[in-house]
Amino acid sequence: MPGDESGSGHDIVVIGASAGGIEALKELVGALPRNLPAALFVVLHLPVGGISTLPAILDREGELPALHVEPEGAAIRPGTIYVAPPDFHIQLANDRVEATSGPREHGHRPAIDLLFRSAANAYGPRVVGVILSGALDDGTLGLRAVKAHGGTALVQDPESALHPSMPESAIEVSAPDAVARPSKLAARIVELASDPVPLGARESSDA
Repeated sequence: MPGDESGSGHDIVVIGASAGGIEALKELVGALPRNLPAALFVVLHLPVGGISTLPAILDREGELPALHVEPEGAAIRPGTIYVAPPDFHIQLANDRVEATSGPREHGHRPAIDLLFRSAANAYGPRVVGVILSGALDDGTLGLRAVKAHGGTALVQDPESALHPSMPESAIEVSAPDAVARPSKLAARIVELASDPVPLGARESSDA
């Protein structure tokens, strides 16, 4: 995946979830095809000291392989789900996803906003940002950054979320391009992944 967005599809999908997010992620991932020409990056808030079995859960639920990002990071491959490990942020740079132990944001590590900002800065219009079920507002400003850099913002319909606060905050602040239940968002991701980013797409500077 080259860093230049010209001619590429919307192939960088960043997803943030918190309370109720496992159910939403299972529905979304279960509706994605094996040959998806995009990579997914997932932050799910966990309790401090928690153990994450999310990659195994997503592996069972859908067609795409899921794995934790190791501390040394990994090259980005399409058709793969990269999950933030407990107590590590993940961010994108130089066609790699990296795990970092920086300070908490919104009281969380991993934090959704950090992932979304790094994706927006690195890939601009190629990015699709997705906010799913959760409490409070982590991810709202990150999703706004995705939009400001020319990316696409998708939000779970709060009525389908077990905890609607995070989707409601994102809708209020970030002007999403679509609001729907997770299976419908998955269909939109499939469409966007095969939709080339227009050559010369411009990014706003007000992120």
